[in-house]
Amino acid sequence: MAWPHPEAPELQVAQWLNTDDVPVTLASLRGRVVVLHAFQMLCPACVSHGLPQAKKTRQLFAAKDVAVIGLHTVFEHHDVMTPAALDAFVREYRLGFPIGIDQPSPTGGIPATMRDYQWQGTPSTVLIDRQGRLRMSHFGLIDDMTLGAAIGQLAAEEAPAHLIAQPADDVPQDGACNDNGCPA
Repeated sequence: MAWPHPEAPELQVAQWLNTDDVPVTLASLRGRVVVLHAFQMLCPACVSHGLPQAKKTRQLFAAKDVAVIGLHTVFEHHDVMTPAALDAFVREYRLGFPIGIDQPSPTGGIPATMRDYQWQGTPSTVLIDRQGRLRMSHFGLIDDMTLGAAIGQLAAEEAPAHLIAQPADDVPQDGACNDNGCPA
């Protein structure tokens, strides 16, 4: 059966910052809504709006439900937007979510993930549902309320049963509590 929304292409990342879970994959994030924010550190709209919005999103939504991922996707000024410069930028702006560096094109053109998602530029915001399906791809600024409502709607969708963690065998199922937990 074909789904109404296509599966999101896997991220093609040359290097990760801000995470010990390397590589971060969309498959590893299944069961959570993924907010993917594509940016360039020399993009004025990214710095003034997109990245602060990604930071707010990370703060407002529970990590168990919503994963925020940044993707530095360089399609211009390659010589100055190096991994070392990005690392300093991430620390200066206190970006606390995982950030991948989009796999560069061997010819200096459009990076791999940017090409796969057919982004028009930066900032670009993508929402991926709990099942890994592409639900929104937006180029440019997006209103905070609009984005929050869209994320909330996806977070409210029930995760498929095979993606929901099952209780451990030693957690009581009769409503009583023990050292391993208290069932709802």
